[in-house]
Amino acid sequence: MSHSVRLRFAPSPTGGLHLGGVRTALFNFLYARQKKGEFVVRTEDTDQNRFVTGAEQYIFDCLNWCGITPDESSLNGGPYGPYRQSERKALYREFAERLVAQGNAYYAFDTPEELEQMRERLRSSGSESLQYDHRSRMQMNNSLQMTAEETLTVLQSGKPYVIRIKVNPNRILHMEDLIRGSLEFDCAGVDDKVLLKADGMPTYHLAVVVDDHLMKITHAFRGEEWLPSAPVHLLLWEYLFGIKEMPAWAHLPLILKPDGHGKLSKRDGERLGFPVYAMNWQDPNTGISSPGFRELGFLPEAFINFLALLGWNDGTGKEIFTLDELVETFSIERVHKGGAKFDFEKAKWFNHEWIKRSDSMRLFEPVKEILITHGITLRDDDYLIKVLDMIKERCTLLHDFVQQGSFFFQSPSGYDEASVIPKWDKQKSEFFSGWMNKSKSAVIWDSHSLESEFKQAAADSGIKLGELQMIFRIMLVGSKIGPAVFEISGMLGKKDTLSRVEKAIQTFDQKI
Repeated sequence: MSHSVRLRFAPSPTGGLHLGGVRTALFNFLYARQKKGEFVVRTEDTDQNRFVTGAEQYIFDCLNWCGITPDESSLNGGPYGPYRQSERKALYREFAERLVAQGNAYYAFDTPEELEQMRERLRSSGSESLQYDHRSRMQMNNSLQMTAEETLTVLQSGKPYVIRIKVNPNRILHMEDLIRGSLEFDCAGVDDKVLLKADGMPTYHLAVVVDDHLMKITHAFRGEEWLPSAPVHLLLWEYLFGIKEMPAWAHLPLILKPDGHGKLSKRDGERLGFPVYAMNWQDPNTGISSPGFRELGFLPEAFINFLALLGWNDGTGKEIFTLDELVETFSIERVHKGGAKFDFEKAKWFNHEWIKRSDSMRLFEPVKEILITHGITLRDDDYLIKVLDMIKERCTLLHDFVQQGSFFFQSPSGYDEASVIPKWDKQKSEFFSGWMNKSKSAVIWDSHSLESEFKQAAADSGIKLGELQMIFRIMLVGSKIGPAVFEISGMLGKKDTLSRVEKAIQTFDQKI
């Protein structure tokens, strides 16, 4: 076995990349990077009926956005290619035939009708199992029922067939799992899975074992939904390559629905109003679009941080990790056995923390793009950087920068009149007109000077400062949101501030 640590993420291009898949990729990536090994992405496209055009590229786009870049894949090649199973088709038959020659697999010629008859027979006899296994295989149309000559004759006739593993029911198999410890599997309940389909394509069971061996994979981290298949994979390792050649296993816990009952699905996201994909995915066959975390306004750093803590922690209570810190501190032994509840509010908390902590240069490009998309005409880049510094603490999602920052670039289109008009009168109108006229001659225009002069003017007028400041904010912003009002005015500059105040006075005067 190779001395270098090698891990693989093996997605199927059958649709959008579920966040559980991204987390599996992440844990593989973190371990590979920590051990100075290789992270491989292998496209498992053997199920041609479920293949979706564009899904493979989409998977790589998601991983790329997350910063989980593979060392070897169908896109960037590597010494153990090809990395698409459909392009490795010729390899698998040799191993399937080897299993038949050993007596550990057999040819099965059953038609779909014969398989349905078998299930019906078992159902009517009250059998608990409707499987093709040690109980039913000797009544079926397969090479176990035929002489070698009869089998050869049927093969040469061109009749379609599959190759099935022959499971010995009298065995108990053992597996050491890095998360779950010692596991035991009773073969009495394991069916004779198809290894090679009638079209010559391998099933996942054969392909994953052959590819892990040929690609020298040392550690196989995958979701716990693969545990029921583990006995078949253990047997294939034993029959083909020897148990000692097997990778170290770790079965990751499920990501659960927010209520903790069952695995999180795409339908849960649709029902409860949150994404379950990293990026927007549109199914080319149905045209149905599913939202992604990226388009909702998540930073990849926050998305990855959130995912890493779904089922893992470093034991210190620390929650905010960069990707480099995760590489340094990740340990497969600290991954929990139990499922991790998905909490969208917590995901947003991570994003808010990351936006607050991010340098404004980091936020500059994505926020600039969002503001332009919303039709906001921007000033120069330095101005936008200063705005980001002022408002990032108020933003949970990147799209919040529109609501929290658009007034820095354009006058409000309307006002929160319900908050102003009941308090607006001739005295306040005169206060703002007088303050505006006096401010026209101001030489210095910064938040500190503005605040002291405004407070002095308020004190001289005898009007409550709080009321005046609230009205001043609505004049500049349109509502009660935003940072300190004098900081807003300082950023807008004298000309813009005074023109907004003048327009607001006219609007409010007309309402009384």
